[in-house]
Amino acid sequence: MPGTLFDKIWDAHLVARRADGRELIYIDRHMLHELHAHHAFEQLQKQQRPVRRPDLTFSAQDHTVSTQPGRHDGSFPSGAAFIKAMREGSRRNGIRLFDLDDPEQGISHVIAPELGMVLPGATHAVPDSHASTVGGLGALAFGCGTTEMTHILATQMIAMKRPKSMLIRLEGRLGSHVSAKDVALRIIAEIGSSGARGHVVEYAGSAARAMPIEQRMTLCNLNIEMGGRSGFVGPDEATFQWLAGRPYAPQGAMWDRALAIWRTLKSDDGAKFDTEHTLDCSSLEPQITWGTDPSQVLGISGRVPDPASATDGSRCAAMESALGYMGLQPGMTIAGLPVHRVFIGSCTNSRLPDLQAAADVVRGRHVAQGVVAMVVPGSTTVKRAAEAEGLDRVFRDAGFFWGESGCSMCAGGNGDRGEPGERCVSTTNRNFENRQGPKVRTHLVSPVTAAASAIAGKIADVRQLGGA
Repeated sequence: MPGTLFDKIWDAHLVARRADGRELIYIDRHMLHELHAHHAFEQLQKQQRPVRRPDLTFSAQDHTVSTQPGRHDGSFPSGAAFIKAMREGSRRNGIRLFDLDDPEQGISHVIAPELGMVLPGATHAVPDSHASTVGGLGALAFGCGTTEMTHILATQMIAMKRPKSMLIRLEGRLGSHVSAKDVALRIIAEIGSSGARGHVVEYAGSAARAMPIEQRMTLCNLNIEMGGRSGFVGPDEATFQWLAGRPYAPQGAMWDRALAIWRTLKSDDGAKFDTEHTLDCSSLEPQITWGTDPSQVLGISGRVPDPASATDGSRCAAMESALGYMGLQPGMTIAGLPVHRVFIGSCTNSRLPDLQAAADVVRGRHVAQGVVAMVVPGSTTVKRAAEAEGLDRVFRDAGFFWGESGCSMCAGGNGDRGEPGERCVSTTNRNFENRQGPKVRTHLVSPVTAAASAIAGKIADVRQLGGA
């Protein structure tokens, strides 16, 4: 019987079925971060249980770390306790830590793939909702809570009810300045913020295949924003080339053996999915959120919707609430709204190609007066590579802040936050009320739209920026 790739990966990692209906799934590798890991370490200590496989466990300092040049533990005082607890817990349990001064430090969802920790067909877990970012490599990754992470640390397994399967076909060819971020936002707009609840999503089709690996990660990063349990793009030759030679990837004969297995990782012809959707990407324009959840999206040339058009009362109320918070009126054009702050970074859009694309828009221009603009690379490795290409000079010359790697303004857990009432154009993954600071109004966009808006001083269509 034809099977989906999800079924194949799940079944290959199935250890046992529990009486409560959940299944025990073996986790190949997992990554911790300092905001939540200390709780799991404390629980293990109280239970007097060791970390079962410290060699398969890694720690990242990312959520609460300062992005200021020359940073140290005390650069953001509120984060110092988290940083020190992560350092001590990792040392006590024999876990490899990517600390502040490590040349490979960065956001967990960025460094895990770039170091080759996450591999096609593997399982991965992170105590963070955007774990499925690494699905861009064909891995099955799960976000988990502190209790679940404690269980994983002690047993190397996660207990879960088997999710349903969903196939999203992305067909057509993306237009100029349209990227995976725009595709992901449009999918969420189409199926809703809970449209994939209880499902693992496989992204397929010609548009998905044409995406570079980094864009596939952006696509999978936003999977949680439509309720998906996990999401991935099936691996192909582009995946294998991207992984070759990375530090934690197989080497030599082991690489050849792994490659032979990875080439079999695909959904069979005729495999049945519980749910299927198709999106024609050919006419897609740059997308932007107008409201306070990632499903409230429109094209950059569009107008703010009218709550009266909602099909039910609860949706109408949500739209009215979002308009009130965002300071918008139905029928307004979204392009042209004044912008106070622009952020390029996060696990969604902080990899080298993201920064290259933004720099191409910025080069030779300057940030509009009164706009605070920031670029924060997703890892120290990305930062180093960007500086080797001179991208830091491009951004600095244009008036952008160039930061040290970390989560930064995504959730503002390190003090990088906007001011009340500011309108912020951001490449992050969530536009919830107060997420980037009290009363900050966040619009989610791609890196090139963010860059164009910083230059214009207003929400801008990068396709209409002269010379872009």
